[in-house]
Amino acid sequence: MAARVFTVSLALFATTTLGVSRVSPYLRDAGISKNAYVGADALVRPATLSEAKASVELPAFFYTSAKSYDPLAWMHGEERFPSGATILMHDAKGDRPLVPNFAASADANVSFDGERVLFAGKHKADDPWQIFELTIAEGEPRRVSSGSEDCIRPFYLPEDRIVYTRKTAGHFVIETVPLEGGKPLALTYLPTNSLPTDILRDGRILFESEYATGAGTIPEIYTVYSDGSGFESYRCDHGKARHSAKQVSSGDIVFSADGNLARFTSARAQQVEILAPKGDYTGDVVELPGGEWLVSSRVDARSAFHLALWKPGSGNLRIAAENAGNNLLQAVLLAPRAVPNRHPSGLHDWPNANLLCLNAYTSKYRFAPGSIRSVRMYTRDEGGHPRLLGIAPVEKDGSFFVQVPGDQPLQIELLDAAGKTLKREAGFFWMRRGEQRGCVGCHAGPETAPENAVPQVLLKSTTPADMTGATQPAAGGH
Repeated sequence: MAARVFTVSLALFATTTLGVSRVSPYLRDAGISKNAYVGADALVRPATLSEAKASVELPAFFYTSAKSYDPLAWMHGEERFPSGATILMHDAKGDRPLVPNFAASADANVSFDGERVLFAGKHKADDPWQIFELTIAEGEPRRVSSGSEDCIRPFYLPEDRIVYTRKTAGHFVIETVPLEGGKPLALTYLPTNSLPTDILRDGRILFESEYATGAGTIPEIYTVYSDGSGFESYRCDHGKARHSAKQVSSGDIVFSADGNLARFTSARAQQVEILAPKGDYTGDVVELPGGEWLVSSRVDARSAFHLALWKPGSGNLRIAAENAGNNLLQAVLLAPRAVPNRHPSGLHDWPNANLLCLNAYTSKYRFAPGSIRSVRMYTRDEGGHPRLLGIAPVEKDGSFFVQVPGDQPLQIELLDAAGKTLKREAGFFWMRRGEQRGCVGCHAGPETAPENAVPQVLLKSTTPADMTGATQPAAGGH
């Protein structure tokens, strides 16, 4: 099913009793700094104010309209749409609710063949959010998720599976399940909340979760495979609030960073600012066939989000759709797209997991040569407090090899010869049961390549230090 491109006259967006959006006949004044750049290189011209064109060419798409919207409410296990929400379908016929008989709907995601759509919805206002699928040609939704907890933010995976997040024991946990139903598989094992935002072309799930700082937590961007293995932060230059990440055709990851747009590009270890026209952006960037981006932005925190068109490198935002008092967001094209790579699971049928660190000195932190002598591993007890699993030696080359319990929060602490802490993780990570994983270093960043050398710990022994908690805390693996 090919994308349908058509010309939308301003009249098509005339406000109805449903309060759907309308195209604005004006270009918004979009002031930007005089030294603005797109990505790393392209100069952004100063914004101008001029008359809008009589029509705007847009492909068919879905979007969410909501009276109230809090993009970071998920961090506290709370409702992003406290006053409800409605998915609207925009095509040549105008704008209309996708599921008019539902009390609330949001989080639309179109199938790879462009013929079906997943969404989170409520039949009645006091129902929990659940995941539904609708065949666009037929229009009758069917429920996919099970249980009585809130289930939100679904995405299609290859091989007729989906991923979404479920509110469990007060916080959001990412799960996957076959489309035809079955037992859900939990993918995240953090003590914090997590929410998927996209499926990368290489098959990994892009998601946002909380990153611990000295002053609390901020939203950060992570990836995980569809079996829950391979969890890592996308970049390690933490410190800014980053959320609502999407992959664009270049392969870059575009997201909201403190209200602005930024990106991760493969050539950079840190985020690169995208100095788009002045405003507040909430992410979920959509690339249109002509190269423009459909973005959700607003003038300031007191305004509602509207949908705007922006050509990267331009200084102008053109309002595509707005509705006074309602936030417009989560745009997604109604068009076929490439199926991401399938991820065949490499997990073994073991209760535990093995972690090999090649060199703890390979890190964004600076450790004096020979200073790291041992590593402690922690998990969390039922009260949420760190519990020591064990301690293992670190070789002169910075390598160590440990066995840890699977599907539990884990935390690493590096020690010197006197047993004093050199560095301890502020947050937690996890490893799936049966996972065997090698890491380049300690907080080295996923963009760091390892040295071509056999780690000394494996020259001494191929048996990992036991930190599974089955015995007393381990003192080493040799």
